[in-house]
Amino acid sequence: MTRLTEHFTLEEMVFSQMATRMNIDNNPSEKEVDALRLLCQKILEPLRSKLATPIYVSSGFRSPTLNRAIGGSPTSQHMNGEAADINVPNLSPQELFDIIRNSELPYDQLIQEFDDWVHVSFSKRNRREAIYAYHDKDKKVKYSKQKPD
Repeated sequence: MTRLTEHFTLEEMVFSQMATRMNIDNNPSEKEVDALRLLCQKILEPLRSKLATPIYVSSGFRSPTLNRAIGGSPTSQHMNGEAADINVPNLSPQELFDIIRNSELPYDQLIQEFDDWVHVSFSKRNRREAIYAYHDKDKKVKYSKQKPD
């Protein structure tokens, strides 16, 4: 097991049921492992300490092949090892989003996605962009700075 930080491993940051199911190689390069380590050091580990509870990563690194297979954005930070989709027990996605948004964590992008999970990324850009992802009436993914109705 390769530890990235005290509570996060490389294995959990690259695990994907879809990659396993479809026999897709989801192994990151050394550069992507370094980015995952920074994501864990700068965002996930401090957040875990702040909340004093485990954080569940549903999607971390995605190879370009895996990203295409799941319909991810062609510019997804997951492919660089810079992003994770997370949930925390006993917190709604909105509560988790609000905690991160109102924290001092140096996130680049924070997305409350479909009231199901929170996407958080870390990169040198550090935009602190906080947005919502939702489906419009035609089931297309849209993004908004305001929580949609």
